[in-house]
Amino acid sequence: MTRRTMPVVPFPTSDADLEPPDAGAVELLARGVVAVVVEPGVAATPVQQTVLEATFESMTGHRPDLAETDIGEPTSIDDFVEALRYRNEAFRARLVQQCLLGALLVDPVSPIVVEQINAVSTALGVDDGMITTVTQLADGQFELAASDFDRNGYTADWDTTRAGVLHSSRPIDVPWRDAPDDAELAERWRSLEILPEGSLGLAVSRFYRARGFAYPGTAGSVSPLLAQHDWVHVLADYGATLENELEVFAFIARANDDPKGFSFLAMVVSLFETGALASGAGLFEPDVGHLRSQGMPERLGDAMRRGATCEGSVDFLGLDWFDIADQPIEELRTHFGLLDKRVDLGSPGPFEPAGITPFQLQSGRAAAAASGLTYETWGAG
Repeated sequence: MTRRTMPVVPFPTSDADLEPPDAGAVELLARGVVAVVVEPGVAATPVQQTVLEATFESMTGHRPDLAETDIGEPTSIDDFVEALRYRNEAFRARLVQQCLLGALLVDPVSPIVVEQINAVSTALGVDDGMITTVTQLADGQFELAASDFDRNGYTADWDTTRAGVLHSSRPIDVPWRDAPDDAELAERWRSLEILPEGSLGLAVSRFYRARGFAYPGTAGSVSPLLAQHDWVHVLADYGATLENELEVFAFIARANDDPKGFSFLAMVVSLFETGALASGAGLFEPDVGHLRSQGMPERLGDAMRRGATCEGSVDFLGLDWFDIADQPIEELRTHFGLLDKRVDLGSPGPFEPAGITPFQLQSGRAAAAASGLTYETWGAG
């Protein structure tokens, strides 16, 4: 592949533009992203168009019109880079991630598109580890790309010191590794069942029991690190369907100012839209086409908006949830500055019927019967 080169645009100093982009700037930037994520002479796909329109709208308040965008016109790739001359590194990094998102919505990823993303990121001074992963997807190195989601993403600097919040009684040296037969950890999770009504921890225990999920530390459970995101399902009011997983990881990715958090969004798009990944986070398997469902681009964008507007930068997978498990959910939502979902989009919560799958209902009934308990969904069934 011949690498496309562009003049480097240095970061601004005292003349940085820190104002939110207006409608005209959003249109220019969105069309610039399209120019980057399509090959010359090729139009954006419908899912690229709708997802990029929806995410730009949610993040800026202005919806660009990308219908029948004409291959880099009126905004060329060079114009796109120039439009970011007075934007700081954080702003530029988010636009490069928009390019990566747009590229990942097509399977296979185009090597020409990867070349264009490389050229843009180099010109803007942005180094995102997901570019390497996307390059491998374009080269057909799917197994290597799968492992690189960890090497270049959120868990790139993982070590056992980060595992303290997971409360495993033994070291976890591999991020997504299961921790079965950990009686101490399992008992900590079971203790959530006796917390006060309205508390986050009690709701999480009900989230698990309604679906027949095994508590971490018991046979059949997910890794303690992946279990961290289940607290977000409840806190942020998302059910447990695959569409909800797209929302939860988009929320988590955007709440964290560390660019490595974007790897979560890249992962779920590659699992639940294109199926380019064979597995993810030690549990998930591919199931394609979920961003093509009615309203899903807007739901994805809304989740990103809610994550971005949280108070400060929050690493939701790095929280010690047990420290705050006894606190009321509503108080915690206020603490994190969590905005409500857009009610017109129909995103189901964890205790609404559409927020649980038939398989989860069946598993919940079976788990209750095996324990001699009356099955309860707390509204999810």
